[in-house]
Amino acid sequence: MSWIREGELNLLERLFANILKAGPMPKHVAFIMDGNRRFARKRHVERQEGHTQGFDKLAETLRWCLNLDIHEVTVYAFSIENFKRSAEEVDGLMQLAKEKFLRLLEEQEKLEKHGVCIRVLGDLMLLPEDLQRLIAKAVVATKAHNKCFLNVCFAYTSRHEIANAVKEMAWGVEQGLLQSGDVSEALLSECLYTSSSPNPDLLIRTSGEVRLSDFLLWQTSHSCLVFQSVLWPEYSFWNLCEAILQYQLNHPSLQKARELHREAQALQQLEADRSCVAELLQHRGNGKPVDSHARQTALLSHVASREERVQRFLCALQQKRDAFFEHMSGPTVIA
Repeated sequence: MSWIREGELNLLERLFANILKAGPMPKHVAFIMDGNRRFARKRHVERQEGHTQGFDKLAETLRWCLNLDIHEVTVYAFSIENFKRSAEEVDGLMQLAKEKFLRLLEEQEKLEKHGVCIRVLGDLMLLPEDLQRLIAKAVVATKAHNKCFLNVCFAYTSRHEIANAVKEMAWGVEQGLLQSGDVSEALLSECLYTSSSPNPDLLIRTSGEVRLSDFLLWQTSHSCLVFQSVLWPEYSFWNLCEAILQYQLNHPSLQKARELHREAQALQQLEADRSCVAELLQHRGNGKPVDSHARQTALLSHVASREERVQRFLCALQQKRDAFFEHMSGPTVIA
């Protein structure tokens, strides 16, 4: 089954899609694609068939999203916790992933036609090396595409992602790229696997489970969360429309919460900068009073220096991540 299903909506779907588009539409939707195993039990088929049907449903859902002008989708494909499942099921999932990423590499013309950029987010070092290489080739092959984005969270949990972001900031301090005072909530966000994407507007979980299961905990604090009882392989265009309607109903309060958070974050950063400058001036002036003009000049200088350090660090971090994908996508060296 192709990653991208081409085709238009039917007449009734197009009509309802146009009605939906008259209101605020989510630009980024995240999915916890839950219910593949229950679907397999329900249909009396092997678990692996349930996972295969789940992938096919993802391809169909991406087509609906494209027709609804939703240009970024993030999916929870494989949690680090899933490694605790039976060896047979984990091996089956790894094999399915290899098959699908091989298929993706065969579909580069179609992906280029639609401008689809594939990003794979997670601790890829936990995966078999041959799968790492396939993933890296897919990421590198589509990295220049910018019309729509599919983020596949694989070997991922949110706690692992946040812990990794903290380690990256510590690395920045160790390398002399950052000062300890540069560490902030905003910088941590920039160190997450998802730093290239805006936070999701809407998160959808299927199968009736009402929990996030360690998925995008940091990024969805101001997102609309919708929990639907349908099993993922049975998901329909109308289920997606229902979720978008819930997002539209909650849009004003979500926007207000995001604005308040941005204001609070900016104020927090300003207070941190002022505190650093006050400490610096006190040290330099041996405790003597400093006039307001000197404080303001020092503050502006401090902010400019901090922002320069942060940008230099983020560039170095991105280069480090890009180097991993470039290395893994290259020819295999046999010792």
